[in-house]
Amino acid sequence: MRFLFSRPALLLFQVLVAVVLIGIWHFGSTVRIPAGYLSAKAVYPLDPFFFSTPIAVFERTWRDFATGVIWYHLGITLLETALAFAIGAAGGVVVGFWFARRQLVAAVFDPYVKMANALPRVVLAPIFALWLGLGIWSKVALGVSLVFFIVFFNVYQGVKEVSPTVLANARMLGMSERQLLRHVYWPSALTWMFSSLHTSVGFALVGAVVGEYLGSAAGLGYRIHQAEGVFDVTGVFSGMLVLAVFVILIDAGVTLIENRLTVWRPSTSANQR
Repeated sequence: MRFLFSRPALLLFQVLVAVVLIGIWHFGSTVRIPAGYLSAKAVYPLDPFFFSTPIAVFERTWRDFATGVIWYHLGITLLETALAFAIGAAGGVVVGFWFARRQLVAAVFDPYVKMANALPRVVLAPIFALWLGLGIWSKVALGVSLVFFIVFFNVYQGVKEVSPTVLANARMLGMSERQLLRHVYWPSALTWMFSSLHTSVGFALVGAVVGEYLGSAAGLGYRIHQAEGVFDVTGVFSGMLVLAVFVILIDAGVTLIENRLTVWRPSTSANQR
């Protein structure tokens, strides 16, 4: 049995989940459990030294934005994320289409693509830093290595999933290869592509932050690393909060673009009638 909710109702439920989780965190880090229940003395279920508190994290985040301390680091991380996302996604789309339309090329390079995808990205990070230095491009390269394969495999599969009947009818109507690409292959791959792009947003940010964490002089990853070095748990959680918020904002932007480019798709409600 399916339950359909309006967008405001769905948003309300999502906010309630966040409120409940933050409430549990707040309770566990501020309310002591009396002696005799968990230990011989009163303790916090979530020790503030290791988990901080929601209020402290929100206050630190607000202060960092109000004083302008975080803007420079945030700008660096977002620039690296945007470049990694754009380059990796564009490369994945182009190569995915190429491999799907050229079976011989796909067969020849198949083992090499699988080997490259299996390489641990954490191992690649120091190599990129050695090749490209500690500037933004080593972080961009790490992000591209994460985004490319996600988009590539989805676009490749999307093009291969084109209905043979639709393809045969289009060719019978006299469509050229360019028309097939625009009116048959491209619409088929769009759904798969945007599904991968939603995942790739997070991976692009992960690549940037991990690269900054391993070696940089600016960025949110650098700030998180500095906070960990002095056992500043509040600073670590504050950095993670900022990352989470901006991932949601970027993903919302991807959703807007997806809705604009896939207006031809029937709505969910129409499919359920």
